[in-house]
Amino acid sequence: MSRLVNRSRMLGVCLLCVMLMSAPGCLEETTSSSSPGASGPCDSFTDASNDSSLLNGSASVGETSEVTLLISHAPDGLNITCYSIVIELDHVLAPNHADNFRTHSLLGNYDNVTFHRIIDDFMVQGGDFENGDGTGGYAARWYGICDGQAMNQSECPDQTHYNVNDEADNGLKHFSCTISMAKTNYPNTGGSQFFLMPGDISQHSWLDGVHSVFGTVTSGCEHITTISQVETGSGDRPVSPVMLVTATASE
Repeated sequence: MSRLVNRSRMLGVCLLCVMLMSAPGCLEETTSSSSPGASGPCDSFTDASNDSSLLNGSASVGETSEVTLLISHAPDGLNITCYSIVIELDHVLAPNHADNFRTHSLLGNYDNVTFHRIIDDFMVQGGDFENGDGTGGYAARWYGICDGQAMNQSECPDQTHYNVNDEADNGLKHFSCTISMAKTNYPNTGGSQFFLMPGDISQHSWLDGVHSVFGTVTSGCEHITTISQVETGSGDRPVSPVMLVTATASE
């Protein structure tokens, strides 16, 4: 169903390109002469909001579910390119991580959040909806972990201390076109930050068993590769912001 929605959205983008630019051609990568933050072609993807009725936890979904990411980038500060990426979440091998990512998406926590760290031939990292710079973010709901420690929820100060327990030994590997959870050097410290492996790598084996892979990119992995090659500056931060415009979840 989400793929049909994506195709409908893409048709809307193409029509908007014709109206705004009178330029020929409009594929999955869409460009518009708009300044960042202004009304542009990416807006046409955001009219299909998440269904709040899906916020029922992992028990309400099957073995997998999908989240579609709409990402924008304006390398010259003027022309915006939009990328659509579909991720299939694994609710069997990584139940809490899949539920956490899906819930963050349903809550709109990832909307208009930057990819703050990008390294070519490695990964694209984002999801810090709290601070936007890689220093923040927390779990979407209670998973039994507070500040990296297992405890009762009543003992945890508040949700900003919630974490997701590690599921790194689930058999999923850091191959190309996969998604994994970012965390600190300590166990069980995942929150909201995630990273995407581009299509031009084979495997980051040193991350296997340490970070939790929880899904596979089923459409648009070539866009992750493109984004991984953007110009970056200090701290591997993109010179021109790469924005996660919206994350839309579906069953």
